[in-house]
Amino acid sequence: MKIRSKILITAAVVTTLFVGCASSQKNQEHEMSTNKNKVIELLNSIQTGDTGPVRYINEKNYTQHNLAVKDGIQGFGEILSLLPKGSAKVKVVRSFQDGDYVFTHTKYNFFGPKAGFDIFRFEDGKIVEHWDNLQEIVEKTASGRTQFDGETNVTDRDKTESNKTLIKNFLFDVLLGNNPSKITQYISTEKYLQHNPHIKDGLAGLGEAIENLNKANMPMKYEKNHILLGEGSFVLSVSEGLFMNKHVSFYDLFRIEDGKIVEHWDTIEEILPKDKWQNTNGKF
Repeated sequence: MKIRSKILITAAVVTTLFVGCASSQKNQEHEMSTNKNKVIELLNSIQTGDTGPVRYINEKNYTQHNLAVKDGIQGFGEILSLLPKGSAKVKVVRSFQDGDYVFTHTKYNFFGPKAGFDIFRFEDGKIVEHWDNLQEIVEKTASGRTQFDGETNVTDRDKTESNKTLIKNFLFDVLLGNNPSKITQYISTEKYLQHNPHIKDGLAGLGEAIENLNKANMPMKYEKNHILLGEGSFVLSVSEGLFMNKHVSFYDLFRIEDGKIVEHWDTIEEILPKDKWQNTNGKF
């Protein structure tokens, strides 16, 4: 009888632990889905004019890193008010989450067509910080690919941390110039799909573009990585450097398969001089 009681108690404990773990996982997945949905709703409201999603922004604490926009929720509202009614178009192509951060890849048309990456940081279900990087859309690209097409499905969520480590090392060795000869350890030699509008597919295309920039005495130089976020097979890096002899921010989205980079999207934006900043938070 005692043995049977012990078995029943053990079974009850195991069941409780299992249910608790499953419940915790479901809550985490729900929070991720909810925060992503909040961001998508907020971005879509730029097109629809719906004021409801503004409630997702913390009205008392919202740090803005778009240097052309004033700080706080008032700055967000002010920039929207400048758009002629019905003029803005928004299409969120990709959305991801890494902890308290949601990041998106979006096709915009406001004050001209643009490719954009946005990062939102959440606290207690509210958006408290925002970064972005925008670049004009190019119709005719070197690879024949657009700045938005390609894979959108997130896989290998169990490899998020290892994929982030891969990109961290790639940045250090290759983009920051410490061991550039290691490039084939990071980028696939068999398949490298390029969405930068000025670079052809493959390692050869990347090498050709870098060589042409160096010949023109306008090298692309990464100086510092500021942010690294990932979900599964996708990793976004946010870096600072020089391009076309201008101070810029590099946002690079990489897709990884079997430990190698196989696809790349990016935006490069010139950083405004300090005398034109509308807030004091800095780009990064």
